[in-house]
Amino acid sequence: MHHFHYQSGELYCENVPVRRVVEAVGTPCYLYSATTLAHHFQVFDAAFTQFPHIVCFAVKANANLAILRLFGRLGAGADIVSGGELYRAVQAGMDPGKIVYSGVGKRPDEIRAALKAGILLFNMESSQELELINCIAGRMKLKARVALRINPDIDAQTHPYISTGLKKNKFGIDIDRALEDYRRAQELPHLEVVGVACHIGSQITQVSPFVDALERLKELIDRLRALSIRIQYLDLGGGLGIQYDQEAPPPPSEYGQKLIEHLKGLECTLILEPGRVLVGNAGILVTKVLYTKASDAKHFIIVDAGMNDLARPSLYGSYHGLWPVVEGQRDQVKASIVGPICETGDFLAKDRLMPAFAPGELLAVLSAGAYGFSMSSNYNARPRVPEILVQDQDFYVIRKRETYRQLIWGESIPDFLK
Repeated sequence: MHHFHYQSGELYCENVPVRRVVEAVGTPCYLYSATTLAHHFQVFDAAFTQFPHIVCFAVKANANLAILRLFGRLGAGADIVSGGELYRAVQAGMDPGKIVYSGVGKRPDEIRAALKAGILLFNMESSQELELINCIAGRMKLKARVALRINPDIDAQTHPYISTGLKKNKFGIDIDRALEDYRRAQELPHLEVVGVACHIGSQITQVSPFVDALERLKELIDRLRALSIRIQYLDLGGGLGIQYDQEAPPPPSEYGQKLIEHLKGLECTLILEPGRVLVGNAGILVTKVLYTKASDAKHFIIVDAGMNDLARPSLYGSYHGLWPVVEGQRDQVKASIVGPICETGDFLAKDRLMPAFAPGELLAVLSAGAYGFSMSSNYNARPRVPEILVQDQDFYVIRKRETYRQLIWGESIPDFLK
């Protein structure tokens, strides 16, 4: 469910015409619905009411402070993978005691900052990381709460670039050697082993891979408890997909029901790390048609948003729906929506049957709330676009459009070039 709809032929976000937002901030811009964000969180959280749990929003999906604050006020924690995401979550007022820190490349300064903040736990991803966190915690006269992120060798049946639970992936510790690393972690004086974690991928549209991973982790937990290693938390990660095109992912209620069936009798707190499923369909990217160009071979619709603004189509070949901001009678044409970036891979839609949009028209690129702005860049020296949050009849600029001056912030010309 989302709150983007047409009224009298014009696209609205909640009760605000999209065109009105564009008149105020220009294009391209990201536009989010606060009501949709809150609804998605509440539905996901409610799916697990029968089992002790913490919902930790995956900050990498959308790291805007206002969105983090919204989720934090609803009771969410945060799943982070960098010191910058830790900083953002804390600045947004999220409870450090509900922050879990994953990622294969934690730096010593990031580990120190997380320990100082008092996060819930680290999801450890290698044997060397165990030793390093123990050493840093010892110097700080602290004990670090840790879980080991297990690679269960599960095929999540998703895009290979966002599959993370196979043996060939860089993430986690091979489940076959997990007992050895747990024994070592238990021996280290400045670690407190409290959990088991896994994350098998993103944009997963079936429940069965999650259930398969859970069953493997339950076996591991039984073996750990037999060794007197007390597991208080089971982190199943995130990855539940959304509908971009023809996908039919299960609703959170079905996802929760099937997982809880397999969690019965397991005395621990469940940690979940949803990202895309909360924010993906709560946001759009609004762009304007600049030109059209046709030849015998191709038809191009050139817009002012590019791959630096929304990388997913170029990076993954991903599908995003396209809606006109103002409806009208148009011929249909097979065309590609392309941007101004000097790369052949700069496209938002490729060889798709669509309305024959004309210069000056506004388009909404759907399902852009996750991995949209958070993956954007300044490639081709393009300022990053503004982010707008709509609440009922009002809208708020939650990130201003960057300026050219900001593009060169921190740069300097050395004396020998002056």
